[in-house]
Amino acid sequence: MNFSKHPRPEILVSLSNLEPTPFWLDNPNHPETLPSLTRSINADIVVVGGGYTGLWTALLAKEKNPSCNVVLLEASEVAWGASGRCGGFVSAMLTHSFKNGLQRWPNELATIIKMGHSNLNEIEKTIKRYNIDCDFIRSGELKVTSKPSEVKFLIEDSVESNHYGEKVKFYNQEEVRAIVNSPTYLAGVLNPANAIVNPAHLAWGLRRACLSLGVQIFERTKATGLENGTSDVVVKTEYGQVRSKKVVLATNAFPPLLKHLKRYIVPVYDYILVSEPLSQEQRASINWKGREGLVDVSNQYHYYHYTADGRILWGGYDAIYNWNNGMGPQFESRPKTFGMLADHFFQIFPQLEGLHFTHGWGGAIDTCSRFTSFWGTEFDGKLSYTLGYTGLGLAASRFGAKVMLDLLDKKKNDRTNLKMVQTKPFPFPPEPLRSLTINATRWSLNRADENDGKRNWWLRLLDALGLGFNS
Repeated sequence: MNFSKHPRPEILVSLSNLEPTPFWLDNPNHPETLPSLTRSINADIVVVGGGYTGLWTALLAKEKNPSCNVVLLEASEVAWGASGRCGGFVSAMLTHSFKNGLQRWPNELATIIKMGHSNLNEIEKTIKRYNIDCDFIRSGELKVTSKPSEVKFLIEDSVESNHYGEKVKFYNQEEVRAIVNSPTYLAGVLNPANAIVNPAHLAWGLRRACLSLGVQIFERTKATGLENGTSDVVVKTEYGQVRSKKVVLATNAFPPLLKHLKRYIVPVYDYILVSEPLSQEQRASINWKGREGLVDVSNQYHYYHYTADGRILWGGYDAIYNWNNGMGPQFESRPKTFGMLADHFFQIFPQLEGLHFTHGWGGAIDTCSRFTSFWGTEFDGKLSYTLGYTGLGLAASRFGAKVMLDLLDKKKNDRTNLKMVQTKPFPFPPEPLRSLTINATRWSLNRADENDGKRNWWLRLLDALGLGFNS
């Protein structure tokens, strides 16, 4: 089905009590803020960034070597950025999507898929080992379509992905509606490997695990610069500094301390709504008992799942780039997008009209031109970084952390030998070409969705250059 761009006026009442704040962070169990760094200290490894990538890096480094002096610096609070604003999808896929991986690294995709499954298993083991209460559930991810033209794609995609090591299952119209009852669904493919989670609780649990192992975490501590020395690197902060043998940059969409990396990423704002808890009658009307995470097949796609306390999280579709990599709190609430998302929601679930949304927010995604993470080192190998997860970094960030630690240790193994690790995405052009390119691509993807997936000359050119988007 083709979604409307302008919400029906009667739908807007569902947003009348909307709190413009992330649902996950609106929580009385929010941990107390840790002290800021106000002195000069030494470390073996300093991690810049307190999101998933930084937390996993600190935890893995400390688990590997308990005597290692690990310091983590966070400009705000742990999970304040994308880690506390995301949808909570824990995907085993390390390449954003199967098609994206197949297009870019067909010869090593089977290996990457195997690594992705192992990575997700290790995340589950970590959650159990540290008793992290984060509503983690291996509910699977159900990819659905409401367009006849996309049913064939789902069938082909399921056959091909299973050939590379996935274990997905195709469901016809009757079968998919038995899982989640939307009158629009025509078919679906379930990947049982994937999971959903309360992302803030997971991040706070990893924070607590790091602290229990002796990681020093400083919040409200913005890293302002780097000084490369002969045998160490100094990370400058506003009121102190850390002299360290090794440095990890895990800053996601925020401006990187290495200026030249700005060419490779753009911050794209993604928006999410969360509903009030459903009544017993409303639950029965959709028959959503397995809490599967759902995504639709389109280029501009929605993602949604059923929370542990009986709400529906609904996000995606309207990814917004702001001129010259614009970021800030002024972009975190967008009534126009919230209205459109609400309208789309009730097109998928017309039986839920009357339901209200309680929370709506936006957050910046670190997008790169290959739509999946990339790595690198600087300062003669004393510094490593990873960026570009493009919205699917909740699980992939752990893999990214392991690669960064491998690179710092100059290890040659199955991870560091991947072409995915050894190559970088195509850089974005400067403004105004950056905005023109991104908006032309977004417009073209929307046109493709409206025309049964037919890609115009611009998208075909990007495909030919290896820059095409495959969700």
